[in-house]
Amino acid sequence: MAERRPPVNIGILAHVDGGKTTLTEQLLFRAGAIRQAGRVDEGSAHTDFMEIERRRGISVRAASAFCTWKGREVNIIDTPGHSDFSGEVQRALRALDFAVLVISAVDGVQAQTELLWKALAAMSIPVLFFINKTDRTGADAAAALRSVKETLGAAAADATDQTSLLEAVCETDDALLERYLDKGAADFSARETEAAFRKAFYERKIFPALSGSALKGEGVKELLDLISLLGPDEDRSDGELSGVIFKLEHDAALGRVAHVRLYSGRLRNRDAVTGEDGVQDKVVQIRRVQGSRETDVGELAAGEIGAVYGLSRAKNGDVIGSAALAPKEYSLAAPMLRVRLTPAEENDYPALAAALVQLADEDPLLDVIWQPESRELLVCVSGRIQTEVLLSLLSERFSLAAEAGEPQVIYRERPLRAGEGYVEYTMPKPCWAVLRFAIEPLPLGSGVVFKSIVPNDKIYLRYQAQVEQTIPEALRQGPKGWEVTDLKITLIGGEHHIQHTHPLDFALATPMGIMDGLVNTGTELLEPVQKFRLSFPEEFSGKMIGEIMAMRGSFDSPLIRGGTAVMEGRLPVATSLDFPARLASLTGGRGAFSAVFDGCEPCPPGEGRETPYRGVSPLDRAKYILSKRGALS
Repeated sequence: MAERRPPVNIGILAHVDGGKTTLTEQLLFRAGAIRQAGRVDEGSAHTDFMEIERRRGISVRAASAFCTWKGREVNIIDTPGHSDFSGEVQRALRALDFAVLVISAVDGVQAQTELLWKALAAMSIPVLFFINKTDRTGADAAAALRSVKETLGAAAADATDQTSLLEAVCETDDALLERYLDKGAADFSARETEAAFRKAFYERKIFPALSGSALKGEGVKELLDLISLLGPDEDRSDGELSGVIFKLEHDAALGRVAHVRLYSGRLRNRDAVTGEDGVQDKVVQIRRVQGSRETDVGELAAGEIGAVYGLSRAKNGDVIGSAALAPKEYSLAAPMLRVRLTPAEENDYPALAAALVQLADEDPLLDVIWQPESRELLVCVSGRIQTEVLLSLLSERFSLAAEAGEPQVIYRERPLRAGEGYVEYTMPKPCWAVLRFAIEPLPLGSGVVFKSIVPNDKIYLRYQAQVEQTIPEALRQGPKGWEVTDLKITLIGGEHHIQHTHPLDFALATPMGIMDGLVNTGTELLEPVQKFRLSFPEEFSGKMIGEIMAMRGSFDSPLIRGGTAVMEGRLPVATSLDFPARLASLTGGRGAFSAVFDGCEPCPPGEGRETPYRGVSPLDRAKYILSKRGALS
C-alpha cells in the first residue's frame, strides 16, 4: 500500500487589493479544480460567494477551496485583505502549513503587509512571496522584492534562479556553505538541494519568491510547482486527535458548522468530541468545502480541512482533542470603534440582539453589548466598512433592518501607578471572601498578567482559580468606563472561611477588589493608533503634511517617485475617522490612504472621553452584591 502523502494547507494573504482572490482563482483553474477562473470585478469569484462580497468586490470572510497538483492535494484559504476583517485572517493562520504573501509589483510592501509579516513571524509560519501585478503600468518586480528584503528584513530568494537559490540555501548552514565554496554547485544532487531547501524554508531561514500576473495567469504554474514541492512529508493520521476550529458558520437546518484543520489523527462521522468546556458532542456529518459547494466525505485525516456538523457548543478558535500540536492564536487585530444599532421596529430588539450574538460566535472580535433594561445595543467593530457589512448580513441572513449610529472610538484604561485593592465580602451571610490585590502598570502592549502568592491554607487553590477566571470580567470596565489593560495583578492576601464561604463568593468579590485597586492607582486613557500609508501627487505635499499634523499624526519625510509622494506614519483613530472620505476632495480623487491598527498610546491631556459604567458598578457595593445574587428587582 502506497504511503499517504499529506495535503498542504496554504493561506493567500495580502494588503487590500493585492490580488489574493484573483490568484486563488487562477490556482484552482490551472489545477483543473474549476472550469473557468472567476473575476472579482465581475462578482464571479468562487471564494467570494456571499452577496456582500460580490456586490462590494472585496473578501469579507476567509474561504476554503482545494485542488490537486502533481499528486499533492492543496487546500487553499483565501483571506480578506481589508484591515476591518483582520480577525478572519487571525483565525485562518492557525490552519496553515505556510503562507503565500502577495506583494504588489507596483506598490511594494504596504501597511497591512507589515502587520501580516509580524503575525507570521510570531507564529513561526513559513512564507513564500508572490510578486503580483507585473503586467501593470509602473510595475517593478525587482524593486518590490527589494522592499521585501529592506522593509521586512526577509531573506527572500528568487525561486526561479536555481544558482541564486542554492547559494541562499547554503548561506543558512555553515557546513553547506563551506562545501559550496570548495566544490561548487555541481557537488549537490537535486534531491540533496531540495532537502536543504525544504529544511531552511520550514525553519524560516529562507523565503522563496516568484513573480507574475495573477490576472493573466503568469507565474501561477511555477507557484503551484513550488507549493507542491514544499508540502509536508510527515503523515500524522495515525496519531492522537488534534485539530483547531478556524472558522464558524451557521446552517439553517443543522446548526453550527465548524471548519476544522486536523493536525493529527482522524475524525469520522459519529465520533464523540470533547470540547474545551469538557462537554461531549457527536459529529453528525463531515463535508469538504469548495467555495459555496460542499461534498460529504465522512472522515478527515491529519492535514485535511473540512466542515464538521454536530459540534453544537463549538467556538471559533477551539481546539479539538490534544492541544499539543495546535498552534497558539496570535492577536492580529482589535476593535477600534463602537456603534449603536437600532432596529427599524422597536419590537425587533430581542431578535436583533440574538442575530448579533450568532454573528459574534462566528467572529469573536465582534463584541456585542446588550443592555435590555436601557434598550441599548452596542457592537464593537474594526472600522466603518465592517459596520456596512454587518448591516448587510443582518438584512440578508436574518431579514432584520437596522441603523447604525455614529461610530465612537474605543478607548482603554491603564493604571497610572502602583497601588492596592481590598475587599471584605462577609455580609449578607452566608458568604465569606477576603481579597487583597497589588496592581501595577505594565508597558504598552503587555496585556494582563496575573499571579498569586497566597498559600492554599489562606485561600483554597480552587477559590484562587475562581479569582483568576473572573479577572477578564473585572477588567471589562474600569473607573472611566473602558476596558483595563497593560497591568499586573498579584493576589497578595486574603482568606476564606471553612463554614461561611460559598463556592462562588470569590468570583463575586473579585470585581469589587479590582475596582477598589484601580480607583487607588488612578487610570489613564489609552487611544487606538493606526499605522498609515498615504500616496498623493507631489504638488499636494504641503496640504497633506498640514492635514496629518492637524490630526496629531507623526510621519516620516515623504518619498517622491515619478511625481507621486508616499508618506508613512501613525495617526490617532479619533482624529482621522473621516480622513479617507475627505482625501478624495483634498486631492481631486488622486490620493490613496491605507491604515492598520498599531496599538494604543496614552491620550494627551484634554483628549479622549470617559463613558458611563454599564450595569451596576462594583463601586456601588450594596447594589452590586444584590444584583449578583439575583436579589435586585
